[in-house]
Amino acid sequence: MRRNIVWEGADQLHYEIREIVGTAHKLEELGVEVIYENIGDPVQKGEEIAPWIRDIITGLASDSKSYAYTATEGDLNTRKFLADLVNKRGGCEITANDLIFFNGLGDAVSTVFAFLKREARVIGPSPAYSTLSSAEAAHSGYNHMTYTLDPEKNWMPDLDDLEKKVRYNDSIAGILLINPDNPTGAVYPTEVLKQIVDIARRYDLFVISDETYAHIVYNGGKTCHLSEVIGEVPGIAMRSISKEYPWPGGRCGWLEVFNRHRDANFDSFIQTLINAKRLEVCSTTLPQLSIPLVMGDPRYIPHLEGRAAIFAERAVEAVDILNKVPGIRVNLPRGAFYLTVLIDPESLTNWKTLEMPPLVEEFLREPMSRAAPDKKLVYNLLGATGLCTVPLSGFCTDLPGFRVTLLENDDEKRLKIWHTLAESLTSMLSS
Repeated sequence: MRRNIVWEGADQLHYEIREIVGTAHKLEELGVEVIYENIGDPVQKGEEIAPWIRDIITGLASDSKSYAYTATEGDLNTRKFLADLVNKRGGCEITANDLIFFNGLGDAVSTVFAFLKREARVIGPSPAYSTLSSAEAAHSGYNHMTYTLDPEKNWMPDLDDLEKKVRYNDSIAGILLINPDNPTGAVYPTEVLKQIVDIARRYDLFVISDETYAHIVYNGGKTCHLSEVIGEVPGIAMRSISKEYPWPGGRCGWLEVFNRHRDANFDSFIQTLINAKRLEVCSTTLPQLSIPLVMGDPRYIPHLEGRAAIFAERAVEAVDILNKVPGIRVNLPRGAFYLTVLIDPESLTNWKTLEMPPLVEEFLREPMSRAAPDKKLVYNLLGATGLCTVPLSGFCTDLPGFRVTLLENDDEKRLKIWHTLAESLTSMLSS
């Protein structure tokens, strides 16, 4: 074309969690029975939605008002309900005007970074969740800027690393955290959150906290919401119903904005997000209308507690099996529903390939030849066993390994997955 129409940040848009599915689908055509452990969809992995939640949603689907537009920022009654929940926790108080609804957090993330000034950077954790890291990198046109999560300290943020990078790079305007964390399953204690907020306060930054898994905490993990520690620092919490109900296909997420009017520049940025949302008119109505009915139901807290207990058992089960394999390390998750398997770099230099069917081996030869070391292992694991995992190199880190989920609802099948992984890794990494 006579003009280059490709966006400068286009080469930063990577989502390994979904990209590996294309390879898996091709292997299915070649006869491989694939077990998809790549994406955090509880429903696809067999979780049944609680009947009382289904009844609420079914009732709303029968109500004509669910088919109408709602306010640009979101249904007012729902925003009032959520603001009341925030205020009951203590800490920063908000009103309904401090909430903005989007069609899922992916939409929220895209909008936040699309309308952030290109020269303003947001530093995030490494390993990083791909949606956030790719969106931040794409908005700037450069690689995502990160601070380290330390596997030697249960994936806690290296606060010295964070502060040094903030101090010596004045392009950093915000700090991103994910709590509980995806992909590591780490849960940040309140004191850690306070220290991150304090760094933001001292260097005049804003904070973004992805709280998608805020109510999926277990195995002794203790934390709090950003609203409880943000003080007078400008901040944004990202929330969603996708993993809690769970209703990932509902595409319903929202931003909780803290201290908007304490900083004129931050206030203008938030208004820009609202103005951009007005161009879309509004987000989907029905999922928003369900929130006060579901989250306000006395059965909701026991529902969350029951699910957290299930993931706690599955995490212990997996760690007990996998940590017996020489050459790998798994920290016990305390939140969300993911497991990060770290591979010893020395073991990865001389790993042995598993036998694959000839046609599968032929198909994977080319992608394996140009892949990162841990991705090569993930491809071989997929081709030989059908287990579709996500290489850790796809999460903006140099640490080799992969991520799996704790979502398989069939107990027998889930145990088979863990034992297959353990046996396969033992064969691949044995000296």
